Amino acid sequence: MSPQAIRFLTPRRLLMASVVVAIITIALKTLAWYITDSVGLLSDAMESLVNLASAVFGLVMVTIAARPADEDHPYGHHKAEYFSSGFEGILIIVAALGIVWAAGHRLFDPQPIEQVGWGLALSVGSSALNGLLAWVMFGAAREHRSIALEADAKHLVTDVWTSAGVVVGITLVHFTGWLWLDPIVAIGVALNILREGFHLMWRSSQGLMDEAVEPEIMDTVRETLAVFEHRRGETEIVRFDHITTRKAGQRRFLDMHMHMPASWTLGRAAAVRGSVEQALMSAVPGLRATIQLLPSDVEAHFDDTKDLI
Repeated sequence: MSPQAIRFLTPRRLLMASVVVAIITIALKTLAWYITDSVGLLSDAMESLVNLASAVFGLVMVTIAARPADEDHPYGHHKAEYFSSGFEGILIIVAALGIVWAAGHRLFDPQPIEQVGWGLALSVGSSALNGLLAWVMFGAAREHRSIALEADAKHLVTDVWTSAGVVVGITLVHFTGWLWLDPIVAIGVALNILREGFHLMWRSSQGLMDEAVEPEIMDTVRETLAVFEHRRGETEIVRFDHITTRKAGQRRFLDMHMHMPASWTLGRAAAVRGSVEQALMSAVPGLRATIQLLPSDVEAHFDDTKDLI
């Protein structure tokens, strides 16, 4: 994705687009359900309602996450995106349970499906729209490191698979006459999106509990620090330890100790620390590094029993 596209396709703009697309797909899928009376297409339309609610909530949370740090939130508002992901997971689960309820009734009272051709055409058209938007959002989510965009994109992909399952089910009903296939497909769709809902809630909980940064980012951090580590014979001149990391929405935070000779002046030590911080933030966009300076012969201890009480 080009730099120009990245700057234009911000999380806020994409979530606004998701709201518009959700409204369009709701209209198309509701019309498809109305003309066919298929409970499978009804389940598809219900999931699109969840798409709309989650996109609106995601838009609000991304707007909050973009606020600068203030006196009450000195580390910023980046974690607001995790609330979006968790809320979307809850809505997906609620939609899945609603689909099971509707399909259960239809399973014991099968109804014929009308005007299959028009219903399938409307469903496929709305799914193509969702699939295109999801593809764009996945790329932007990687570039912006936005869990809110990723969650919405995953939900849209789930919607596409839902529609695909419904289309297959209705086609089979049309050619076989087995009316019970329609609610069975709807229940299968519900179980699939139920799994996705729990996955999103898990991702959200891990972010709120200060999960460590991704392994590939830690590899980049270690490679960057290796450039600054020096030895003179058997003695380490500059070394780093007690490296801890956490994620907060689009931000990555790193805390560590940098050991150096006690004979160095404060000005020299601070200059090296500044170079390390700049190199880390250049290697990992969005990273905020906090480095504590210590003499080479001083060790910090974090496992004191008094700190664990």
